[in-house]
Amino acid sequence: MTRHPLSRRIADVLALAPDSPAIEFDDAWWSWGQVDAAARRIAHLAEQHGGTQTAVLLRNSPTHVATVLGLLLADATVVVVNPARGDDRTRADLAALAPALAIGTPDDVATLLAPSERTTVATITTLAEAPAVSTIGRGTPDPKPGVAVRMLTSGTTGPPKRIDLTYDMLARSTLGDMPSAPRRGVAIVNAPLVHIGGVYRVLQCVTAARPFALLPRFDLDRWSEVVRRHRPKAVSLVPAALRMVLHSGLTREDLASIRVVTSGTAPLSADDADAFTEKFGIPVLTSYAATEFGGGVAGWTLADHERHWRAKRGSVGRATLGAGLRVVTERGDPVPPGEAGLLEVKPGQLGPGTEWLRTTDLARLDADGFLWILGRADQAIIRGGFKVMPDDVRSALEAHAAVAGAAVVGRPDERLGETPVAMVELRAPITADELADHLRARLAHYEVPASIAVVDAIPRTPSGKPDLTAVRAHFADDLGGGRGG
Repeated sequence: MTRHPLSRRIADVLALAPDSPAIEFDDAWWSWGQVDAAARRIAHLAEQHGGTQTAVLLRNSPTHVATVLGLLLADATVVVVNPARGDDRTRADLAALAPALAIGTPDDVATLLAPSERTTVATITTLAEAPAVSTIGRGTPDPKPGVAVRMLTSGTTGPPKRIDLTYDMLARSTLGDMPSAPRRGVAIVNAPLVHIGGVYRVLQCVTAARPFALLPRFDLDRWSEVVRRHRPKAVSLVPAALRMVLHSGLTREDLASIRVVTSGTAPLSADDADAFTEKFGIPVLTSYAATEFGGGVAGWTLADHERHWRAKRGSVGRATLGAGLRVVTERGDPVPPGEAGLLEVKPGQLGPGTEWLRTTDLARLDADGFLWILGRADQAIIRGGFKVMPDDVRSALEAHAAVAGAAVVGRPDERLGETPVAMVELRAPITADELADHLRARLAHYEVPASIAVVDAIPRTPSGKPDLTAVRAHFADDLGGGRGG
């Protein structure tokens, strides 16, 4: 079988120095050889199923990293399933996928995977143990040639869907020269593997033979301890995490090794970026990316930041990785430099011949190529880098028998950018806290409203739709017995 260059690079790096440390997790190191052995067991399992699309209930652990790498070694397709989206939604997602092969931890498999004659189920525990095949299904292999990862995302160009990240896209973003030995510095990976940022960060480390400390999630105390111990020169923080660091008791001495912070996934204000630099003496390089683009399409370099930040503050930088950027009217006519419109992108990761992709972002592009994101043309709420669709939250609320109607909007939040808040009118008595419990079983944690206001009647327009301007005003004035979050 002819392997893709990305698959060959992964195999070459895993075999480069088997005894060298590769992944630190929970204060223990796992070697490249241990990761290699675990990945090859997964690759063999995938090959037994015809290189099928494989649903992986992904969490941040060395075993899950090895599972992803193993599927890529087999030129198979990783179908990302997020076990933290809410049990009901995850079960429905898996039922709709009906995969021939599914992989997860014993707890996730027991809770989320219903028995199926189609699906073969493998459970993973530690790198040292082989996956245990607990259910043998008779599903037909369903390969998707050329697709490395099918990422579940809300996206900026439409409703929630799976985005196909091809081997070519990932290779263009991650492959440099083959290292002759493992790198000495230790990177930090705190982005979730269920998001494109986590997948890219892991692949960037692996293809460069760079050891990394893997965190289950961003935790300020744990992150700062790892920074002090490993002294990285560069770290990546989503805006919500960056604001947590900014408003913490950490000092310049705690972050003394760091020369630059990169930040993306959600808007970061220029004031927060400047405040971070003033407090810690570290420049913040913002970027603009989306799963639909195959990663980043604009960002700041350190040289640009040193030369242009004062004049261009608030920009997300210039086109990267060969991307094309333009701002157009709703009809698609390009607007002059400096004028606002809808952003369209030709991502470099997609290769030559790519069509312009229309986003839902309002933007402006100046004569020097610097891009500003001015807001969203749709009603999506970006909470700490996670996209929340108001209709999803409204539908989940209205699924409760006691709820007669609901309206969901975004409320500005200093740390997270925005949080969803909800107004409900009832047909039977129920408390806001009981409604929140109802939502936690159906939605991801970041989709649960920070405040739920129970009112006699939702304000509505003459057509009968909720008056969202009035709903926003209600929460801006902090009226009406909501539930804080």
